Amino acid sequence: MVGAVHIAAPPSRTTLVPVVALSVVLAASAVVAIGLGTAVVSPGDTARYLWSGFTGGIIRAEETTQYQIIWQIRTPRVLLAVIVGAGLSVVGVAIQALVRNALADPFILGVSSGASVGAVVVSVFGVLAVFGVFAVSAGAFLGALGATFLVYLISYSRMGVLPLRLVLTGVAMSFGFQAVMSVIIYLAPSSEATSTVLFWSMGSFGAATWGALPVVAVAVVGGTVVLRRFGRPLDVLTLGDETASSLGVDASSVRRGLFVLTAVMTGAMVAVSGAIGFVGLVIPHIVRIVLGAAHHRVLAVAPLVGAIFMVWVDLASRTLVAPRELPLGVITALVGVPVFITLMRRKAYLFGSR
Repeated sequence: MVGAVHIAAPPSRTTLVPVVALSVVLAASAVVAIGLGTAVVSPGDTARYLWSGFTGGIIRAEETTQYQIIWQIRTPRVLLAVIVGAGLSVVGVAIQALVRNALADPFILGVSSGASVGAVVVSVFGVLAVFGVFAVSAGAFLGALGATFLVYLISYSRMGVLPLRLVLTGVAMSFGFQAVMSVIIYLAPSSEATSTVLFWSMGSFGAATWGALPVVAVAVVGGTVVLRRFGRPLDVLTLGDETASSLGVDASSVRRGLFVLTAVMTGAMVAVSGAIGFVGLVIPHIVRIVLGAAHHRVLAVAPLVGAIFMVWVDLASRTLVAPRELPLGVITALVGVPVFITLMRRKAYLFGSR
């Protein structure tokens, strides 16, 4: 693999302008989302509480309750929404290039079903108790990684890992993991496993805490930085392995590295939020239609679009039927399905010429 292909393209006006604009929109969306809920806090007071939280400023006694709601409950939740939305979008970009399939998303390789099995095993059998309150998340992370690498091993052949074989293996193994999960739920002595599966299969940020943020933030931010350096190899991968080889890109090596990186990123996200569908599928296509298919641009803009989208999805989740919460996967599906069908009908981009 030629080292030069990993050098990220310098930012251009085509990329810089939307990045700056979307960053402003994301910051404003986060402040508004943090202030809205059962107890509404004005954007000005929200910004003041956030500043006090980050700088250790003093809050008046009569404001303690509002401050705790903003800083301890809503801020980590909204930040988790930003991280997961950005991560799912950038992983979706990489996975679609990795398997050369416009219908691919971060969960196509059995990650979500594997995470569900891991979470259910921990809930029912009480393993990984050493992790305390993070035991279920640790089980989900290990289950996601185990499922992904099992899919990789099964799909591997003397010719390497072929994209079509990888996708078909992932789909087949997902059904297998779901069967294992169903057996465990059926034999479980309580209904706890059922509620656990509902969480991991539909997604929620309800368990977000400051303690849960650092690990997933490092995985997503670090992974995104690395993926940005794969811009040209991803462009080449979409042309096919033979073309990639003629251009000096070792497709098998790039695919293997991307596979490991996206598996770790997806596993980290699923471990704290469950599986949230359609974000990693739809967002990359929307960005490509607006900015073109060059991956150095798509990888710069898609995380911001995904983060903004997820902030508003989470806000809808906790306010539409308050005090109850809608599963995030329900809202992303309600939005994602019609958007994807519209893109498919209006653009030959998905299945025809670009």
